[in-house]
Amino acid sequence: MRTTVGWQLEAPSTRLTRTSLRRRELRPDDLAVRVDYCGVCHTDLHAVDAARHGETGRGPLVPGHEFTGVVTGTGPEVTRFAIGDPVAVGNIVDSCGECAMCRADQENFCHTFPTLTYDGVDRHDGSPTLGGWSREYVVRESFAYSLPPGLDPAAAAPLLCAGITVWEPLYALGVGPGTRLAVAGLGGLGHLAVKLAVALGAETWVISRSPDKADDARRLGAHGLLVSTDPEQMAAARDRFDVVIDTISAPHDLGPYLRLVAMDGTLSHLGHLGALTVEAMDLLVGRKKLSSAGSGGRRATSAMLEFCAERGIAADVELLPSARVEEALDRLRRNDVRYRFVLDMSDLGEGSVV
Repeated sequence: MRTTVGWQLEAPSTRLTRTSLRRRELRPDDLAVRVDYCGVCHTDLHAVDAARHGETGRGPLVPGHEFTGVVTGTGPEVTRFAIGDPVAVGNIVDSCGECAMCRADQENFCHTFPTLTYDGVDRHDGSPTLGGWSREYVVRESFAYSLPPGLDPAAAAPLLCAGITVWEPLYALGVGPGTRLAVAGLGGLGHLAVKLAVALGAETWVISRSPDKADDARRLGAHGLLVSTDPEQMAAARDRFDVVIDTISAPHDLGPYLRLVAMDGTLSHLGHLGALTVEAMDLLVGRKKLSSAGSGGRRATSAMLEFCAERGIAADVELLPSARVEEALDRLRRNDVRYRFVLDMSDLGEGSVV
């Protein structure tokens, strides 16, 4: 087995601790990747909180599923990468490859469930997957992506989760010139949704609870900001948008956002995963659609990275040494970040010890 170092939470501990981790020996189609930068996602926060409350059953937890780094080793059947190549890895590291979704290049919807970068189960040996808050990760070649030249590796890391999560509905819904679009919530997902929608040519607005983010919205390229707590503004915007991308991470009423959707338009709900209650009339009046999406397949992820490189799009990040991971989680819990924390993993050392 290979040995590396990472940040792990093991019950009944309440804090992540720096510890040695075991990685598998390289299979024929595997890459060893030195992890340089890894994002901190709301999913990570939820996973850590669940583990602290004893709500996970797979043993020790090592979060992190949006990272960039450099190839340090290759299996004998690897053809697309060589040692020294810059790469990126997202929140899916394997799938069955045979179901209808996989054959349609939508491995994120694999019928037997995709293998997650952490808190998942390896399809070959049944071992739990340990994530990217570590100095090395071993991944199948087909689930690693070339990091295009020109993308800052730290700011690019969140593209592999937040970026692809919003790219998927933007692309599927045909967003482009002539599209009137609004993004609800200007956080880790939302700010990338704004950047991508603007780059695709859409008339793009931000919906926020207060006017405080108006300057940020315009800096990101949005045409303006709607204050969701202002009844007059919301009433004036009724039926205005072809697409509303809802990135709000907390449970909330979808009605006010559906009422902003135009005839035959779509509300794409991305931020909160859980039970939804929707009034049928909010869909019926205007033949409106409610959709969702999660992550993206390999083809879409590659296309998103190339698009971002061409347009100079990356996340707005605050870079912290990985030793400050607890600070990042605490501040994320308080929404005290604009707009994504990224951990610099270099303070863990040089990488693996075989």
